[in-house]
Amino acid sequence: MPIALLLLLIAYLLGSVSGSLLLGKFRGVDIRTVGSGNAGGTNALRTQGLKFALGTVLIDVGKGALAAWLAWRFLPPAASPAWLYACVLAAAAGHVWPVFHGFRGGKGAATLVGGLAVAWPQTLLPIFGIWLLSMMWGGYVGLSTVLAGVSVLMFALATGASGLQLGFAACIALLLVFTHRGNLARLRAGTEPYSERFRVLGRLFSRIGR
Repeated sequence: MPIALLLLLIAYLLGSVSGSLLLGKFRGVDIRTVGSGNAGGTNALRTQGLKFALGTVLIDVGKGALAAWLAWRFLPPAASPAWLYACVLAAAAGHVWPVFHGFRGGKGAATLVGGLAVAWPQTLLPIFGIWLLSMMWGGYVGLSTVLAGVSVLMFALATGASGLQLGFAACIALLLVFTHRGNLARLRAGTEPYSERFRVLGRLFSRIGR
């Protein structure tokens, strides 16, 4: 299907438009040279401030949503589910390996959230719920994001999703585990930074346990 392949390419190219790197050009900074070196929202917040980070997240979520919407809009209903999910993954791949930025981008979470908002919106509640609960317990952004990705697969299994949806969910979980492998390695080594401000539940249970 030529139109499907074209949309797949467009999804990848959209994903390759990195929010932090695009905004960084206006500020004269390559975010990959500061902080953790990652071109994502967390590093943007830590090194460039809230407004820059919000702009980054809006662009990265928006391109995932746009890639999914284009697939939903221009493909026939019988063909759209598989290609719809493929376009979401292609946009995420573009974010992680952007052709416009030397194939060195972010970790894909925000772009996947944007794609899921169009392709499978029912997953957004468990994603945000697990992410928030994990952040409030441990304060680890990377771990929370990985658990949120895995929650998509758990949601698919719990709701009796189709084989296609299970495969899509598994791809999301595997991609986020892969892109956050450095965070997981630092977590095992005890060197992963965390946000004490978010550790509301962790601090509460620590006090109760004393």
